[in-house]
Amino acid sequence: MSRLINELIRTGYLRSDPIIDAFAQISRVEFVPDDLIGAAEMDIPLPIGHGQTISQPLTVAFMMELLDPRKGNKVLDVGSGSGWTTALLAHIVGQTGQVTSLELIAQLCQRGEHNVEKFGFVSAGVASFHCLDGSKGYAPYAPYDRILVSAAAEKVPQALKEQLKIGGKMVIPIRNNICYLEKKEDGSFAQEKFGGFSFVPLLERR
Repeated sequence: MSRLINELIRTGYLRSDPIIDAFAQISRVEFVPDDLIGAAEMDIPLPIGHGQTISQPLTVAFMMELLDPRKGNKVLDVGSGSGWTTALLAHIVGQTGQVTSLELIAQLCQRGEHNVEKFGFVSAGVASFHCLDGSKGYAPYAPYDRILVSAAAEKVPQALKEQLKIGGKMVIPIRNNICYLEKKEDGSFAQEKFGGFSFVPLLERR
């Protein structure tokens, strides 16, 4: 495994075997612009165009461990950018799972689909891409076992709350906090917040 992955394991950001394996198999180098390939293994966010970034690996590891995706899960990936999180999730959920990727910027949505197909996940039917407003979720495939949002919202969008299964988990940045939500039997949510992070804003279609 790379020095970066070993460091994320050493510092406790990567802990579970399925997520460690996904990080090892799905290299970030496949999801950064050509002129930034040399920086892909650095633990920093990198620009991917259109004012967007591919998140810092430490942040992605932290969010993935909170999300706890499992084999066979149905996952909604909101604000998928160049596709790295979608590919990581597709690797984890496997052939019996499904990852629905939402990206509002058309050029990034197309690039993300191209990048994820390098691993065969799109043609295998594990991952699908939709150029849509992520704050509204994607009702046709709901409800979801897991929802990952990689851009900061002012509050948790109601549509995403409604599209999460009972017992499902959502990880979403709210301003500069990463929020973990779990949907309870009565439809209410258990919630935890983790501070000290920074994200691009969640884009909504006006």
